[in-house]
Amino acid sequence: MTVKGCLFDFSGTIFRVEPTARWLRAALSMAGIEATDEEITRYAARLEEVGALPGGAAPKAVPQALARLWGERDIDAERHRAAYVGIARGAELPWPQLYDVLYERHMAPAAWQPYPDTAEVLGALKERGLAVGVLSNIGWDLRPVLRAYGVDGLVDTEVLSFEENVQKPDPRIFRIACDRLGLAPQDVLMVGDSAQHDGGATAIGCAFLQVDHLPADRRPDGLRPVLDLVG
Repeated sequence: MTVKGCLFDFSGTIFRVEPTARWLRAALSMAGIEATDEEITRYAARLEEVGALPGGAAPKAVPQALARLWGERDIDAERHRAAYVGIARGAELPWPQLYDVLYERHMAPAAWQPYPDTAEVLGALKERGLAVGVLSNIGWDLRPVLRAYGVDGLVDTEVLSFEENVQKPDPRIFRIACDRLGLAPQDVLMVGDSAQHDGGATAIGCAFLQVDHLPADRRPDGLRPVLDLVG
């Protein structure tokens, strides 16, 4: 196939969310709450265990009462917030006012970091004349994050599940994204960290490249194989 355009997942693919302990510290600061280092270590571990950080580790177990909501969390903003706040409550923090603050913090550009090769690869694709899009299962607008790190101008379109009311791996969202690029699916490469979700693009004829969902400092060049595939 001749690749004429690329779609990139957001979290774990071109950007990585901050570590859980830093997320918790930032939320505590936002709420004006003082906590000891020991408390932050302990409760960050609890938040990690329940999978409370969007873009972080997945829950080891989803409570039955939240199972349906969790499975549909990326369809709209209300479900996304309710799912993650509900999951976070399982950490049983001593600061009940913090759950909503934690959710607000994760949407801040400061909570995210681009992978070291994100700008390089997106820029190279644009220079080669390829169409570039971001296709994300998400419950909030990631465009301010792209702007904050100066990569918004390297992206032609953003297709966000909560705006389309459909989430990956549903074929409909991949068709929407290809249409936004103005390309047939067989001319598009989907790049993402999840074979289950991002790999769903193959159902409509897109090619798929999986990258490792690792901290940014442990994946310096995970996107560069894209450039080899597009020629």
